[in-house]
Amino acid sequence: MTEAKTNQTTTPQFEIQRIYVKDISFEAPNTPHTFVEEWKPEVSLNLETKSNRVQDNLHEVVLSITATVSSSKKNAFLIEVHQAGVFMINGFPSEQLHQMLGSFCPNILFPYAREVVSDMVVRGGFPQLILAPVNFDALYAQHVGGEQGKEGTKAN
Repeated sequence: MTEAKTNQTTTPQFEIQRIYVKDISFEAPNTPHTFVEEWKPEVSLNLETKSNRVQDNLHEVVLSITATVSSSKKNAFLIEVHQAGVFMINGFPSEQLHQMLGSFCPNILFPYAREVVSDMVVRGGFPQLILAPVNFDALYAQHVGGEQGKEGTKAN
């Protein structure tokens, strides 16, 4: 019976507790003029992730997406979405925990954020904006590589 308890406590656990929109903003500063001009959209996209510990094994991860769309050198619209989730993560080594918070959880949140962006843009009267898939594993690896590079430079 003690062996069963030991296996339960060392077995890594992951659960989605809640997924929600933490903040959302949509601005269309040049309407209605944008609607009557030729539509030649230029999209600028910014992604950011943050995480914080809520309680012992509960972590909040926030995926922030900001899309600025211009047409004819004027801002057509700007949308900012902070899609968040609370995740129970227990029994993972520190390095793996960081990877889950920086890559695995944002991968879960992205489809929700993508839907919110698309829906809000259409509700603003613009053609649908569908965000391309994002490789959060590669972004996380790039971030970790950049952090290690900074530490190496500081040491020299």
